[in-house]
Amino acid sequence: MINLEVSTSLEEIKKIPFWGLNEEILKSEPAGDSNMNVVLRITTNNRSVILKQSKAYVNKYPQIPAPLDRIEVEHAFYQIVHRQGILRNFSPKVLAYQPENHLLMTEDLGKGTDFSDLYRGKSILDSTDISSLVDYLNALHELEVKDFPDNQKMKLLNHEHIFNFPFSLDNGFDLDSVQVGLQELSLKYKRNTVLKRKIDELGKNYLSQGETLLHGDFYPGSWLKSDSGIKIIDPEFGFLGDPEFDLGVLFAHLDLSLQPQSLKTEFLQHYNQPISPELLNRYQGVEILRRLIGIAQLPVNMNIGEKELLMDQAVNMILE
Repeated sequence: MINLEVSTSLEEIKKIPFWGLNEEILKSEPAGDSNMNVVLRITTNNRSVILKQSKAYVNKYPQIPAPLDRIEVEHAFYQIVHRQGILRNFSPKVLAYQPENHLLMTEDLGKGTDFSDLYRGKSILDSTDISSLVDYLNALHELEVKDFPDNQKMKLLNHEHIFNFPFSLDNGFDLDSVQVGLQELSLKYKRNTVLKRKIDELGKNYLSQGETLLHGDFYPGSWLKSDSGIKIIDPEFGFLGDPEFDLGVLFAHLDLSLQPQSLKTEFLQHYNQPISPELLNRYQGVEILRRLIGIAQLPVNMNIGEKELLMDQAVNMILE
């Protein structure tokens, strides 16, 4: 079993059967911050590639178990999107895959950064960015996909951290370690039984099987800046479900990064698929709440009062 870590030696990496006859491994380094998997950039004497390996836990939170076969889902997702011209341009090409070691090698899209700096108030998405994101989701959601892994284990993991854990009174996560006053504020939502009932219903909807192929984690950490435009990575949460889920996640993160409201209007003007505005609002609302009072925290640039205002808006989205 090949066990990939950030500290894995070049000699160990050479043992992976992905290299050419005269290919020499020159350098290994982390390929950005990875939440779910171990991800390395490998430089050889003739190319640079990305190596990714899934483990039986979440890379950023080793105390959280995670399904090993998520790399299989990512591989299947890339295989499907590379059959479609628009999506092919957004996605890295798969170069090698070894399911028995949960290893995937893809082309290196360059040392670009993701869009996480949006949360710090350092940048604003422009019309070109929104156009790229809507082009991607239009092409993805239009695909007719019948044979895709149900990814139920990953959905159950995501379900726990979107619809359950953030709203549990005794989850053991001290939100004051994130921001003083956040723990007390969270009780306003954790004790709202009407809200929690609606979130439970939405969670059941999320777990059901749909017909639309979703990215499943369509937020700024999955959007990569490159010399040739935005690239979309990390589809290990992909599944067949409600298109409103991808849109709800996107819209929630536009709110969390304090982007202009006009970007949502612009997006919807160009999005081609029929959607339920109510379902979109509910997914958007629960994503806002879970990102502010759940374990998957973001470097948002908000004080307590601003968080409360946004969470109150999210509650209204869910209950309306």
